[in-house]
Amino acid sequence: MILSFKKFIRASFLFTCTSAFVTQPFVASTATTTALMTATARAAADCAAASTAINFEEHSKSYKELLERLREITHLNHAAAVLNYDRQVFMPQSDRPQSSRGKQLAVLATIAHEKATDPSIGKLIDEATADLNELLKSSAEESVESLATARRILEIEKDAYTKSTCIPKELAARKASLEASANHAWVKARQSNDFASFAPALKDCFDLAAEIASLQRGDNAEISLYSQMLDQFEMGMPSSRIDELFEQVQSTLFPFIAKIRASENAPSLEALSGKFNIDAQKSACQKIVTAIGFDEGHGRIDVSVHPFTMSLSGADVRITSRFSDDEWYQGLMGTIHEGGHAMYEQNLGDSELSLDSALSMGVHESQSLFWERHIGKSRAFYEWARPILMEAFNTDDNKFEYSAEELYAAVNAVDFNNLIRVEADELTYPLQ
Repeated sequence: MILSFKKFIRASFLFTCTSAFVTQPFVASTATTTALMTATARAAADCAAASTAINFEEHSKSYKELLERLREITHLNHAAAVLNYDRQVFMPQSDRPQSSRGKQLAVLATIAHEKATDPSIGKLIDEATADLNELLKSSAEESVESLATARRILEIEKDAYTKSTCIPKELAARKASLEASANHAWVKARQSNDFASFAPALKDCFDLAAEIASLQRGDNAEISLYSQMLDQFEMGMPSSRIDELFEQVQSTLFPFIAKIRASENAPSLEALSGKFNIDAQKSACQKIVTAIGFDEGHGRIDVSVHPFTMSLSGADVRITSRFSDDEWYQGLMGTIHEGGHAMYEQNLGDSELSLDSALSMGVHESQSLFWERHIGKSRAFYEWARPILMEAFNTDDNKFEYSAEELYAAVNAVDFNNLIRVEADELTYPLQ
């Protein structure tokens, strides 16, 4: 059954490019032969292109050394990610161990920052760029395309180097330490429902972000601090464009929400509540998220206070979710959402360079929300997932005998009283 769902998902993506062969496999022999001949010709062209492709590392010692240095920085950042994941998932949550972990992360951040801002990095970027430009002048047109990746790497790393050199190493260390201490403060405040105790740490986070953005912006007053901050999450996207997009969303959703609020056809939420064994929830979520494509051979699934995804390397992308024994839906959606993030990360390139990292938060969220909202809230999904949920939740102590249609209606209900963004329904989520 799980295998069938995997095939269904994959087939839905492949259908458009294979339908000509699938719908008429026996009568389209001529078309098939033509297609095979075309494919053979393309393969030959690809081989010819490969023979003229240029390996820029062989032509530029500076570029080769630059990549080696950049990968070293990547490994340091991944080591910090291991400590960070452990901090949020496995290690004791009391003050002393959390404080010690913050210091460890600050040291790693200092080392990584020193290596990333070493003047030799800037020199290597400039030398490699000069080598590339010289090679482009003398290269045949068919060889130029093979240098596009090197060109983009140099562009990205030049921008990263410029931004990093604006920040002193002491500030980089303070940022790493504050991220750890602020998260710990938030966890404690959440447990006691005491926002006031978290407010000072939150202010420190805002102040530090503004300080870094101000240093990176320099004297260019035409760029707002928010646009400067935004650039690290959405490269090249000004805040004015974000305002335009949000205005479209708001102007469309407000009247629609008013219409929904006035409706008397509220679906039943009964299927969402009851008593649900936590281990049974974890097992069901594991079956579902691996069925849709999360690779446990290159990651793992854990529990944390707040669901998140963290890449410890391109070959180790981990996700967490959270569970409650009086409802099951949030744990499942958290798992699917983070699974969407992780599947995106698990399928990035393996160069260990920024080029193969997530350069757009918008693209990243599109992947998680595609799986959570478009798949995980669909009628077809609950027709498939219902047996898994029934097996997990239908016990002698808790009857769970809802139809796929009842589950579909319940998970798509609009909750106007919810104030927690990650638990919001699809309609009010963009407004939180």
